[in-house]
Amino acid sequence: MLHKTKTMLVASVAALFLLGSQAQAVTPSPQMIEQFKQLPKSEQERIAKQYGIDPSMLSGGSRGTSQPLENPNLVNSRGKFDSEKALEEDKKIEFDFKQDSQKNELKRFGYEMFAGEPTTFAPVSDVPVPSDYKIGPGDVLKVQLYGKENQEYSLTVGRDGSVQFPELGPIQLSGMSFSEARESLQQRIKQQMIGIESNISMGELRSIRIFVAGDAYKPGSYTVSSLSTITQALFVAGGVNEIGSLRNIQVKRHGKLVGHLDLYDLLLRGDASGDINLRSGDVVFIPAVGSLVSVTGEVRRPAIYEVANNETIGDIVNMAAGVKAGAYAQATSLERFNDNGLKSIINLDLTKAKDNQLKAKAGDYIRVKTASSQFENSVTLVGAVVRAGKYQWHEGLKVKDIIPSVWGDLAPTADLNYALVIREINKNGDIEVIQFGLGAAISDSSLKDNLVLAPRDKILVFNYDDTTQNRFELNKLVKERIAKVAELKGDSLLGDDLFKAGFETINFSAKKKHTTADIAGVVMTDKNDNQQQEQQRKAVANEVSQMLANLFDDVELVRLSSVMSRNELLYPIINKLYQQANTQSSIQIVAVAGKVRHPGLYPLSQNGSVTDLIKAAGGLIEGAYIKKAELTRTINSGTSSGISHISIDLQSALIGDQQANVMLEGRDVLTVQTIPDWQESKSIEIRGEVKFPGTYNIGRGESLSDVLARAGGLTEYASASGAVFVRESVRQQEQLEIKKLANQLRRDIASRGVSKDGLQVNYSEAQLMLTDLENIKAVGRLVVDLNALNLGIEEADLQLEDADVLYVPAVKQTVAVMGEVQHPSTHRFKAGLTLDDYLNMSGGSRERGDDSRIYVIKADGSVMMPQNSLWFTADTNIDAGDTVIVPLDTEYKDNLTLWTQVTGIIYNTAVAISAISGL
Repeated sequence: MLHKTKTMLVASVAALFLLGSQAQAVTPSPQMIEQFKQLPKSEQERIAKQYGIDPSMLSGGSRGTSQPLENPNLVNSRGKFDSEKALEEDKKIEFDFKQDSQKNELKRFGYEMFAGEPTTFAPVSDVPVPSDYKIGPGDVLKVQLYGKENQEYSLTVGRDGSVQFPELGPIQLSGMSFSEARESLQQRIKQQMIGIESNISMGELRSIRIFVAGDAYKPGSYTVSSLSTITQALFVAGGVNEIGSLRNIQVKRHGKLVGHLDLYDLLLRGDASGDINLRSGDVVFIPAVGSLVSVTGEVRRPAIYEVANNETIGDIVNMAAGVKAGAYAQATSLERFNDNGLKSIINLDLTKAKDNQLKAKAGDYIRVKTASSQFENSVTLVGAVVRAGKYQWHEGLKVKDIIPSVWGDLAPTADLNYALVIREINKNGDIEVIQFGLGAAISDSSLKDNLVLAPRDKILVFNYDDTTQNRFELNKLVKERIAKVAELKGDSLLGDDLFKAGFETINFSAKKKHTTADIAGVVMTDKNDNQQQEQQRKAVANEVSQMLANLFDDVELVRLSSVMSRNELLYPIINKLYQQANTQSSIQIVAVAGKVRHPGLYPLSQNGSVTDLIKAAGGLIEGAYIKKAELTRTINSGTSSGISHISIDLQSALIGDQQANVMLEGRDVLTVQTIPDWQESKSIEIRGEVKFPGTYNIGRGESLSDVLARAGGLTEYASASGAVFVRESVRQQEQLEIKKLANQLRRDIASRGVSKDGLQVNYSEAQLMLTDLENIKAVGRLVVDLNALNLGIEEADLQLEDADVLYVPAVKQTVAVMGEVQHPSTHRFKAGLTLDDYLNMSGGSRERGDDSRIYVIKADGSVMMPQNSLWFTADTNIDAGDTVIVPLDTEYKDNLTLWTQVTGIIYNTAVAISAISGL
């Protein structure tokens, strides 16, 4: 019987749900929830899951037990507005115009407040109850009695507006406020229940039925708390949709308009006076959005705003929280549709009341322009200083005012003889260059060096030596900026100094640097220098070029300018001088080469002379010939051009002879020559079996016999015939020849198949042979005959070069047999054995060995070809340290004669490397 009763109760509750589902959103009434509480817990969970309500609302408990108040999560993340979805689609379009993209980035103001959708329609129960709350049917009052008796009651207001109080009977509360009802009950208890005090509070509140209509996200009928306001109703309904208005939300009661809410008052000014409480049956109506105006640019809150009647441009800007500090309000633009359906531009000055009072119209687009990044009345200091940056200019400002001390304001490596002031000379931004001595400017108050500065001047201070700077932070800055454009992979090819690598890639000079990438038609570039690495180099070059071009306006780069080289600091100046040159004025750039510390291009300063250019280049270095220098000058007559050479007496010019100190002109090139017979420090290294091995400095024209005599001669254990002599110039020539042969072989393989008698051979083997050839590194071994040198034969002597290496090994007792033999090996030398004997000791030639081209690499590196005969004769001498080579029979494979050279080079290189392995 009890089971049947429970079943009927569940069925009746379900029927109530079905009968009450006329509205779009259904919420159980407090009476229904009370009935649910009588069901078992399993039935409560099933019904809560079926109807999408919070299970905690159905948890059981006695009427006298206080239930915890809960505020269920009513809003989850909702789908994006259609306009935002369209924006995402627009971002996928390949062609993106900056102005249009700025417009699309704007969002409707205030709509992010409703970025969710309702998940349940349960009434909010944890809000405080105000004292003027009107008591109505369905409200619950919590009454606690204490004193002579202790009791707790939950009194529900009935439909007649009264509560049934035990021992006191019915008490009428309808129409009273909460404070009035509490006072009435307390007074009644005090009078009729002597010795008992009471505490009265609100329990569960009644629910009311409201309607949300119009352009709501989810319009419909909702059951909400009797304390709900307009904004709470909007949240329950998920807010407004993409075309709903935020400024004209209406509340209608019995068909009449009783309230109006402008959400902008709440969002912009915190004014919630229009957010009135709702009553059962009220309709919250959201009309369509009104006129929209967009505001972008230098405002604090760029967005799309809805405007009401008679609102002005100034009102819209105030909605956008005003203009930023970096805004140029005087140049604000207003895009507006005219009567012909075309756009027009109206210039506004937001600092004037007249323009601010202009009435806003639908579709207006207000763009507040940014102020210029240029500084007014400032002086920029960059380079080898402690505090680089911008300084305030005032009338009479001098260099010493900016840099008062050598020790406290300059870097330790600053060049005190050369500094520049870059000055703008017209409105076009053309510049002139003024050179001065920094040390003299600081120590001397004369105007010759302590220049009076003008507004927007730029002072450049250079390092005396560019090689001692720590450029970690500078390279870190370059890498961070490149990473914003594209990820840099395998940056090891660029070296440790990214900034230097990028700068060297920039081709800003009129004269191209000589490159060894292509010599005599032979490509010398490493094969690992692929297309991806070239793109990386270009990425670095482009970034460094942009950074240097904006050097004086880049705050981070100015801060790190103290570690930049002389050429890097001069780059924006040289670049600007190139740009401002024209047919009326020649380019104001000069060059210096030869024996100076920093050869290269330099800006021509005012009244620049030969000595000024020498100071700009860091001065003369050791070995400079000061008796004479050559000045090459371009002569342009307008119809033809030529050059002239002027001899300069540097010694006289440097001591102050004004006649010798020739004034420079644009495109002049000064060449400082070297003292005749001058040579830099040169040395040769001698290793092995000499009495005093080591490194010996050599003079010009010194010979090998001279250095051997200084080294004490050979020891008794030395193998003079096995001496190895290595020279860098020979190595470079050998490497070039190997590259030539590789290129020729590659062309032959591409133009015709490697074949014999029309039979195609294995192409992969040919490629492997080519790869081996390309990977060969030349050793630069030069054959020397120390035995002849010891006998005093002058023809055997050798004039030395810098970095030569001589290795004299100990006497060897072995003979090596390599190549196409059955068992390549090394044998102990035995006097009297012939070439044929050593071949037989290695098993003889293989089938693919070429017996007719067998040769011997002697211990000194020379090659000996045996006499051509059917039998090897005894006069084919084999000495200790020799290597016998049996090459591949190229005719056996094909008719490509280059294979002979290839195999010979491979074997000879292997033997040479083996011989100098002790180096």
